[in-house]
Formats: sequence, structure tokens, C-alpha cells
Amino acid sequence: MELVASPKVLRLLSILVLLSSLPCYSSAAHSAAEEEFNTAFIQCLINTSHSITQSIFTPNNASFPSVLQSYIRNLRFNASTTKKPLLIITALDVSHVQASILCAQEHNMMMKIRSGGHEYEGVSYVTHNHAPFFILDMFNLRSIDIDIETETAWVQAGATLGELYYNIANKSKIHGFPAGVGPNVGVGGHISGRLLDKESMGEDLFWAIRGGGGGSFGVVLAYKIKLVRVPETVTVLKVPRILEENATDIVHKWQYVAPNTDPNLFIRLILEVVNGAENLNKTIRATFIAMFLGDSKSLVSLMDETFPQLGLRERDCIETTWLKSVMFWDYIDISTNPVEILLERTPPYTLRHLKRKSDYVRKPISKAGLVGIWKKMIELETGAMYFNPYGGRMAEIPSDATPMPHSAGNLWKIQYHANW
Repeated sequence: MELVASPKVLRLLSILVLLSSLPCYSSAAHSAAEEEFNTAFIQCLINTSHSITQSIFTPNNASFPSVLQSYIRNLRFNASTTKKPLLIITALDVSHVQASILCAQEHNMMMKIRSGGHEYEGVSYVTHNHAPFFILDMFNLRSIDIDIETETAWVQAGATLGELYYNIANKSKIHGFPAGVGPNVGVGGHISGRLLDKESMGEDLFWAIRGGGGGSFGVVLAYKIKLVRVPETVTVLKVPRILEENATDIVHKWQYVAPNTDPNLFIRLILEVVNGAENLNKTIRATFIAMFLGDSKSLVSLMDETFPQLGLRERDCIETTWLKSVMFWDYIDISTNPVEILLERTPPYTLRHLKRKSDYVRKPISKAGLVGIWKKMIELETGAMYFNPYGGRMAEIPSDATPMPHSAGNLWKIQYHANW
């Protein structure tokens, strides 16, 4: 679930530019644009915001490679052949964002906006049409202001979800925010110079940018979000089952349980190819990862009633805080790592080449269909499938409430994973 798609976003502080005023490009103009960029464009930036000089990094700057690579999360887009930006602006002030937008318009320059770099196709730091471009990096604009009395928070676009979660928990043990499971994901969003809020931009544009992405409208500077109540104790679990442990029947039953269970329970399913007994044959492992807003006894009772096929026991459950559950979902050992690890903006895992693709499922897959999937996965001996159920709270959001219509009519999303 992406932050920009959340109905809990109350307001946006944005710098706006009309879509029709964004630049267009032809390949013949590339070299000319790049030559102009090195002189007139940088001078425009400095003239528009005198303090921007320290935020400009060109390829002639020794720090340019490290600034560029610091928020690249997919090694597919870190090759020597990948087209690089003509410069990077690490905005320190609103005026730097305004200058970037105004000068990009004036000099017909494509702007890429980056806050966390998590998007799978490198949209915030590469271009696929060979057009000259620069990066407006928002990572310095990351202040977070929590107001527990009103149960709201203002969070700047350069903050990460981990920083947001940590700051909320620092103020309250019974508040959280429903967003992504990856703490290194940037809060970011894309709107783009007048300074606007929800009222001045109008309802239609406010609706569109809460899931628009791609720099289509401009730059989001900050969100005002609505916090939600969470219990002091939550329960998480991870239960694996292979085909030889009746995984086919369990997965088949999961399809009927996960989208329709208690709204306080979320059960993700991950399917992977693994070695079977004594490493002689390949098999399928189905891993059920869940979070329950409550204690383990209540969860086991609920699962015994609705999903007995899994055979959940209390020893499979971990009672913890909502904040530590964020670490659990990111595969961080919550027994040995402090919660401050959520403030680290670099992922703890090794970066890799990756590709992701999603499908949306409207009716359960038959057992015969599942067996067919197992055969194909074992034949390919690669990849994984992540099943994220909808229903529950997701089903309470009308399909026209945000630019993410998938909550209506879909049982779950399948995301295909390939790493190399």
C-alpha cells in the first residue's frame, strides 16, 4: 500500500506547474540542450535562488557519483551505460524547489524528482527516452512534526517511512500510520512555481496527486496525515509450509480467508521454489506472514476458527509493539536490533538487479490451477510470488476515493519477484 494512495492524507503543501507546460523533447535537440544546460540553466538557478549553489552537483564535482548512487535501489539502473543526469539538486529550502521548477520550464529541461528512490523502474533517477534531465533530490527536506492532541502530523516529502514511524512511536505507543512495509521507502510524492495547499489547488488535483506519481504535476513538499490508533501489543508471525506439508490445500483455503477475515488481521502469502527433503528435489514453499492488532491468544483463537488448515500455535507468534512490527515486515531481527535502525536511510540488505510486476485477482484459483503454477515455478527454478490480500480496511475505501481503484472488486494482488 503506497503512502500517496492512503485516504489518511489530509493536506498537501505543494509547488504546482500545469501538465501542459512541461517540456517536450526530440532526439535532435539533445546535444544542444546539454550544452545550454551547463551555462544558462545553472545561471538561471543561481539567479532565482542565491542560496542554491551549495545544493548543485555536476559530474565535475567529486561527490556527484555518491550523491547519485545513494538512493539507487535497483542495480539495473546503475550501469555504466545508464544515462546520467546533467546535474543533481539536493534541495535545502523551498526556494530551491521553486527555482528548479521555474528554470526547468524556462530552459526546456526534464526534471526527475526523488525522495527515496524505491520505485522499481528507476523513474526518479533515469530517463528512457534519452532526453537530457536533472534530478531534484528531496532527501534533505525531511522534517516531521507530530501533533498527538489532534492525531495528525506534517511530514516533508524527503522523510522515509521508517523515520515517520519512529517519530510517531516516540510521541505515542498507541498511534501509527498505514503505509508501506519498507522503512527505507521515501514518503515522497510528485506534484510541481506557486506554493499551494489542498484548498488552493482544488479537490480534483488534490485527488489526482495522491497517487499520480511520475512528476506529472510537480513537487509535493509535505503531507498532513491523519494518525490511526493501534494497540500497545500486536502479534506477528511467519509460518512456512512446503508441498509435502499440504501446502496446496492450505494455499487454496488462504484464498477464501485472507480477503474476508477480521479487519485487524493481515496475512501475506509468499510462494518460492526451494530444495525439498535432503535437497534431492525442488518443491514449493508457501510462507504465511501475518500481523494482528491484538495479542497472540486472540489470534490463535481466531485462526483456529477461520483457518485451521494452517495449524497455527502460540509458539509461532511473536507479541511486540507496532513499531517493531515494521522491522519484522522488513526481515529485521527484532530480538537483536534496536528500533533506531528504522532511522537508517540505506537498506540493510544487499542491493540487486530486480524486476517486479503485478496482477490483480478477482476470483480464487482452483487447486488444479495452483498445481499448474507449482509445475511452472519448479520448471523455471527462479522467482517468487507475493500475494497481498485486499478486503478488510481496503474494502472500506471507495474505488473513486483515490487514484488507486484496485481496492474494489479484487481479492488480492500478486506481485512477481525476480532478482539477479
